[in-house]
Amino acid sequence: MGSSSDQKAQLRKQALAERDHLPDAVRIEAALSAGALAGDLLSAAIVGGYWPIRSEFDPRPVMQALADGGARLALPAVLDDQTIVFRELIRGGALVPAGFGTMAPDETAAILQPDLLLMPLAAVDGAGNRIGYGAGFYDRYISRAQVRPKLVGLAFDAQRFDAIAAEAHDQPLDGLLTETGLHIFGHK
Repeated sequence: MGSSSDQKAQLRKQALAERDHLPDAVRIEAALSAGALAGDLLSAAIVGGYWPIRSEFDPRPVMQALADGGARLALPAVLDDQTIVFRELIRGGALVPAGFGTMAPDETAAILQPDLLLMPLAAVDGAGNRIGYGAGFYDRYISRAQVRPKLVGLAFDAQRFDAIAAEAHDQPLDGLLTETGLHIFGHK
């Protein structure tokens, strides 16, 4: 049967292949649809988003809708091989390469503590268990946060699976925003 890590690696590979096969038009339309929903469905004072890479669900329309509603935005910046912080994203502010193909505000940007995290992911199940890319940055950030932010994953329905084995360090999502809407999970 294999270890939980082996199972996650296989599921990650399968989910990313599914995501990669989605046509660009589908990905663009999904991001725009989610952006139209976000302002009505989500609320936060400080939103930690992410800069999309490869075929990820593009969070920028969602982030813009939340900013239009008054939220401050932040993007993750990798400090070392264990740590990320969220730096404030200001329109027109400098963005620098932040590792893994992402961009982040430069080191002069304020470090913020998001009360809502929009999270990239490879796979998710109906209980909110997620598989990221395997480095654990988000799980460590959340476990160190003074106040746990609301966690909302952004993904395509093609990335949803029946069950994902959760490990002790895994942080489950509170919700998932896909091209078909916002799905709330019932834990906690």
